[in-house]
Amino acid sequence: MSNGFNVAVVGATGAVGNEFLRLFEERNFPIRNLKLLASARSVGKQMQFRGETLTIEEATKESFDGIDFAFFSAGASRSRELAPAAVEAGAVVIDNSSAFRMDPAVPLVVPEVNPFALTPNTRLVAVPNCTAIILLVAVNPLQALGKIDRLIVSTYQSASGGGAKVMDELIYETEQAVSALRGVPGDGSGREKVLPHPYAFNLFSHNTPINEHGYNDEEWKVIQESRKILDQPELRVNVTCVRVPVIRAHSESVTIEFAGEAPSEAQIREVLAKAPGVQLVDDREANAFPMPITASGQGDVLVGRIRKDLSHPNAISMFIAGDQLLKGAALNAVQIAELILNTGQPIDSFA
Repeated sequence: MSNGFNVAVVGATGAVGNEFLRLFEERNFPIRNLKLLASARSVGKQMQFRGETLTIEEATKESFDGIDFAFFSAGASRSRELAPAAVEAGAVVIDNSSAFRMDPAVPLVVPEVNPFALTPNTRLVAVPNCTAIILLVAVNPLQALGKIDRLIVSTYQSASGGGAKVMDELIYETEQAVSALRGVPGDGSGREKVLPHPYAFNLFSHNTPINEHGYNDEEWKVIQESRKILDQPELRVNVTCVRVPVIRAHSESVTIEFAGEAPSEAQIREVLAKAPGVQLVDDREANAFPMPITASGQGDVLVGRIRKDLSHPNAISMFIAGDQLLKGAALNAVQIAELILNTGQPIDSFA
């Protein structure tokens, strides 16, 4: 790790933190030194990177001296506490939490959608909500075919959106449920419950608080963040977010209403086939369409089930799937850093 930049990962032991390390290696991100940071309870743990053993350090306000890029994935409260210190120390902070997303002074960036939101003075960048990222990578290219007036979205969100503990809970509950179906009683005694409802063989409204409008936090994030990213503050968006018993990768049913007559299916497929970060999976004959199991582990957003909405002349519908840990989180953050480097922004701060 002799060439490149000094990089810190805050939340290195989490699901997204693990993806950062894999992506740095896979994409050959230019790293001179890598500092892995987490909470006090993880101090001393070790992780492997490019053949070296790295030891976890505690994330504090003093952790960022000499750091060029700081990737945060440790929750909003930790980002609010530590990100300003990292910026003050001279780092470019790329934050995966909700802490700064709706701050007018902080760019909220999906590189395929609004790379122009970055400026030479950018030192803090927010990564959008995973569901919004996956949605907009698929929807944004269609703006070339006409003004989008409304989005109607239903999501099928995997355990990975809740982090490693929720993924573990789904695996455990599935094992217990299968044992019970076979007549073998399970033993859940002493195990901490993460989610408010049974997860295996079940689905439920996204496990976030409901606001005064009747929308949960996840739905509200998608609405507000989509408007900011697309720079359409009046865009009409209706979202229903549901947690489903899938380990990894979110899926979404999307209906797009245009201001005028909807484009043809052929036009939509042509535009999406050329769109960065999009992979068409739309084989009606084979009944092969986007699935979370095929989206898992890859960076593209899968798009299919493209069809006219027969109930509305200005609308089309489609189904999409994307890896929440990759394009919905770690990959989007790394792409932002690559974009900064490739455009020379804000490279002036790096000696």
